[in-house]
Amino acid sequence: MTKQVRASHILVDSESQAQKLYDQVKGGKNFGQLAKKFSSCPSGKKGGDLGYFSRGQMVKPFEDAAFNAGKGDLTPPVKTQFGWHLILVTDKR
Repeated sequence: MTKQVRASHILVDSESQAQKLYDQVKGGKNFGQLAKKFSSCPSGKKGGDLGYFSRGQMVKPFEDAAFNAGKGDLTPPVKTQFGWHLILVTDKR
C-alpha cells in the first residue's frame, strides 16, 4: 500500500485556466515551466514540487486525487478551498 506520494502541482484561480494548462501539459508542454509561470502557490518557484507527503497532510480532495493517480499521472483539475490544482504524481513509496 502506498504510504507516501511525491507530487508537483499548479494552483490557479479558475477551472477554465486549470483546464487550459491541463491541455497544454497533455499536449507536451513542460509541467515545471508552466508551474513557474502560472502557479499561485509558493511551490511554483520549484516547478510545483511539493515533495513527499502522507495521508492527512493535504486537504482531502487533493490527497484523494494524488493517492488515486498512478506514478507519472497528471490529474484533471481538482477543486479545493485554495483554488484549482493540476497534480502531477512523480513518485510513490
